[in-house]
Amino acid sequence: MSVLPFLRICAPLNALLAATGLVAVATLTTPDMSGRSRLALAAVLTVIWGAYLLQLAETLLKRRAGDVRDRTPAIAIDVLAVLVPLAAFLLVGTPDRSLYCAVWLLKPLRDSTFFPLLGRVLTNEARNLIGVTTVFGIVLFGVALAAYVIERDVQPEKFGSIPQAMWWAVVTLSTTGYGDAIPESFAGRVLAGVVMMSGIGIFALWAGILATGFYQEVRREDFVRNWQLVAAVPLFQKLGPAAVVEIVRALRPRIVPAGAVICRNGETGDQMFFVVEGRVKVAMPNPVELGPGTFFGEMALISGEPRSATVSAATVVSLLSLHSADFQMLCSSSPEIAEIIRKTALERRAAAPMA
Repeated sequence: MSVLPFLRICAPLNALLAATGLVAVATLTTPDMSGRSRLALAAVLTVIWGAYLLQLAETLLKRRAGDVRDRTPAIAIDVLAVLVPLAAFLLVGTPDRSLYCAVWLLKPLRDSTFFPLLGRVLTNEARNLIGVTTVFGIVLFGVALAAYVIERDVQPEKFGSIPQAMWWAVVTLSTTGYGDAIPESFAGRVLAGVVMMSGIGIFALWAGILATGFYQEVRREDFVRNWQLVAAVPLFQKLGPAAVVEIVRALRPRIVPAGAVICRNGETGDQMFFVVEGRVKVAMPNPVELGPGTFFGEMALISGEPRSATVSAATVVSLLSLHSADFQMLCSSSPEIAEIIRKTALERRAAAPMA
């Protein structure tokens, strides 16, 4: 079953509709608003709800057609965006029913790649995060107990029980410092100073664990993507895994739009390029086009001469770039590849000048 094009709502339009709806919801909470203005804003919310109903239909049609791998999060968000305002309209009285449109806050998230990434990071780092959270809980209760013992006789209305003291402990550990409960004794203030320093350390641990997890996950995704790009270059397909790993670390992916200049005649060259997808055009007396699996710009790395031709993208092209320092490393680790590059460069020089 084909999905009708008019049902599709792109991610930027999703965000625009959600922002418009939420602004309308916020405006409707203004007390001194005329009935005509309220009616106009209600009409805006109705139009947005109708657009989201079409999006839900598109999502369900995609699922039935089987042209997506996993649409469960998108379906859940689309269903909530339609059913929650509808249920509010049917069951809740005016004016509070418009507040239920705030569920549209979820709509910009349906196509986001950040939250799947966050989920993987939390899963990978769950053990460390639980450990730090356990330490936080132990410190929190211990601090509340100490504050209760020290301050209960001085301020019974604020530290008269451990639950009351625990509120002060949370505020102090997080270094928020509302000032609604302040130790008055010398021992209580010493305790507060120690608690503040402990809170900084605990929250730094949480931040460090999450930052490391994000870095490792993004690096893993980049490595997998680069591996797939390198594997698509015929020159590297006969190499063993160890050599491919070294090349993946050396090469940098790059997407160039159609018509953009990649390198210019006469400029100093510090990198060469491998074409993964698309085609590039080499400006010569008889222009030449290079397709996937080819490379160019190698003469600048081998001889150190300036670029001898201008190369531009004939189509949208996916490239892998190799800088001069990494090229020298590649020559040492994979001499057979370096020899092929040198041989191709000599053949091109003999045939016609190239970049």
